[in-house]
Amino acid sequence: NQQRRLEFLKTSGKTPQKIALRAKLVLLASQGKSNSAIARTLDVSRPTVLLWRARFRHSGVPGIMKDAPRPGRKKALSPEKIQTVVEATLHSKPEGQTHWSVRTMARAQGISRMAVQRIWKLHGLQPHRVKTFKLSNDKRFVEKLRDVVGLYMNPPEKALVLSVDEKSQIQALDRTQPGLPMKKGRCGTMTHDYKRHGTTTLFAALNMLDGKVLGECLPRHRSKEFLRFMGTIDKNTPPGLDLHLIVDNYSTHKSPIVKRWMKRHPRFHLHFIPTSSSWLNMVERWFRNITDQAIRRGVFTSVPALIKAIEEYLAAHNENPKIFTWTKDADTILAKVAKCKEALGTQH
Repeated sequence: NQQRRLEFLKTSGKTPQKIALRAKLVLLASQGKSNSAIARTLDVSRPTVLLWRARFRHSGVPGIMKDAPRPGRKKALSPEKIQTVVEATLHSKPEGQTHWSVRTMARAQGISRMAVQRIWKLHGLQPHRVKTFKLSNDKRFVEKLRDVVGLYMNPPEKALVLSVDEKSQIQALDRTQPGLPMKKGRCGTMTHDYKRHGTTTLFAALNMLDGKVLGECLPRHRSKEFLRFMGTIDKNTPPGLDLHLIVDNYSTHKSPIVKRWMKRHPRFHLHFIPTSSSWLNMVERWFRNITDQAIRRGVFTSVPALIKAIEEYLAAHNENPKIFTWTKDADTILAKVAKCKEALGTQH
């Protein structure tokens, strides 16, 4: 009787497709087929075969006529439990570790990893990440900050504002073996070890007016090379304009020969950012771009090859320059610094 009913369900045009599939599954099992063979024949998973064979053994044909019972929705976590997870994330650490992971927090709180992920996402918590910072101890921090930000936001008339710095010791690195190109489903590869072929220093001046960059590669980064680059700036800017250069506190920018040169070239004015405040020098952002886009993943068999790549990047950038716009005024920055100092004070 059961066999006839199964055959009917298998062949009847009125049988729902999923019921017919289950009938075929049970009939194949009655022929002595293995679970794996049935799964391959019907293109279903092995757990599906096991499920419906068990349902048929337990309830016969009626057992395959209804869908398997599904588990109900899990009970939502209480607000108290969510707050406990948040507080534990913010104010405690797992024993012997520096921060919580999804797994360690789930074990500690007796909840699922997915629940921990949802709570952390909802509250913007990322204990696996950390950002670095440093507050400047420069005694003239406020004065220098207002000076530099003022140049960005209210540049003087008949003058150019240039953000100037050098990226020193750029290495011409060649990989020990050829890498594999990127293809669908796989990123490109490169060896972790390399061959050194020398270094160069890139001096750069970012024009805050139009976003163009004047750059020059020199073998070292002494005052001598800095003055050579100053001469390059002098030759490549309109002679009737004053030049306000924003620079860091590197000793090559303050040496006696630089000071003497400045006296002979009165249109040049140096503005020093506070110590430990490289974020104030906009050319640093451009240095990050050239590093990411042209240097870090490059393969250079010689210093001239490296310099050629840098010059090509410079030319491409200046064909379609991006203007770097400073948006935060000095008062807003100082308020954030004060807030940071206050927060740090509460930690001690």
